Amino acid sequence: MEVIKDLPEVFEEFAEQRKNSFLTVKELKDKGIPIVGAYCTYFPQEIAMAMGAATVGLCSTSDETIPVAERDLPKNLCPLIKSSYGFAITDKCPFFYFSDVVVGETTCDGKKKMYEYMAEFKDVFLMELPNSQREEGLKLWKSEIIRFKEYLENKFDVEITEDQIRDAIKVNNAGRRSLKRLYEVMKHDPAPIKGQDLFKVLYGSTFKFDRKAIPAEVDALVDKIEKEYAEGIMQEEKPRILVTGCPVGGATEKVIKAIEDNGGIVVTYENCTGAKSIDKLVDEDNPDVYDALARRYLNIGCSVMTPNPNRLELMGRLIDEYQVDGVVEVLLQACHTYSVESKGIRDFVNEKKGIPYISVETDYSQADIGQLNTRIAAFIEML
Repeated sequence: MEVIKDLPEVFEEFAEQRKNSFLTVKELKDKGIPIVGAYCTYFPQEIAMAMGAATVGLCSTSDETIPVAERDLPKNLCPLIKSSYGFAITDKCPFFYFSDVVVGETTCDGKKKMYEYMAEFKDVFLMELPNSQREEGLKLWKSEIIRFKEYLENKFDVEITEDQIRDAIKVNNAGRRSLKRLYEVMKHDPAPIKGQDLFKVLYGSTFKFDRKAIPAEVDALVDKIEKEYAEGIMQEEKPRILVTGCPVGGATEKVIKAIEDNGGIVVTYENCTGAKSIDKLVDEDNPDVYDALARRYLNIGCSVMTPNPNRLELMGRLIDEYQVDGVVEVLLQACHTYSVESKGIRDFVNEKKGIPYISVETDYSQADIGQLNTRIAAFIEML
């Protein structure tokens, strides 16, 4: 008989998923399954999945390894880049240690130079990401996806067929549909669950190696949330917050906690771990699989794109659909693209959507928790 777990238990399981996957990655490696590690939402997972590889997001969200990274990298560099490099060079990230290849991408200047150093001690495949979403950019990105496929074929002595890629697209799309269904439970007012619990599942699911298992697990969770909501189990009515900006996870979850400890509730995440990475599906009907993948991934609205209308389009939709009362933007110190774009985001939120906005600049230390609480409490009180 299947034991039906309580929601808090399920949320904790997802929260522990990253740690639990440390063992799984070794088991996969022992079975001879190739491991492909990556750092970015632009990484076209389906190409690696098509050859039977396991794909995983690499450690980059803790200040634990930053002092070591700063021996090689400047102190005034984005903490995400320093953390990524620190985990790599100290071998403190099992995912990195067991990866046969790490896929980098030329998203920002700091990252692409850091990958040069990383390539001195690890196989790094660097994908040249265009700076814009014009047709010329699309052509370049499609050619980069094909180049990545050919690299994997040569490195692992395999053939990757278009049918295998199509199968991988279907698997990932199914996972995206289920995760989208999950975060859409937050359209309810009042919200059915805490934003922190929603985040545990969104973040935890990125560390599940068995992608085919995601839809069943997440769908069962959504059904349980909806059932309890219908029975009157829900959160109190609170100001509804959208979180945007730099990638959130690990150390920066302190911002989510500060919002929810001070009377708000995060109903939607526009960041990489949230809607940005799940919102759009790969077109399964496009006869050209490389074009389908290139379009889907290049359309992600990250601040490295110029101009970046897709971020505003997604944010505007989320603000309307989730009845958002205020927007909190998370800016990592020295993340130039997001920091510069924050003026455009503030103008859009204040003027076009007519709601309040606040940006909080932070890093991976816990030193600013008091200040974060003070600023966010004042912001939520104003709402």
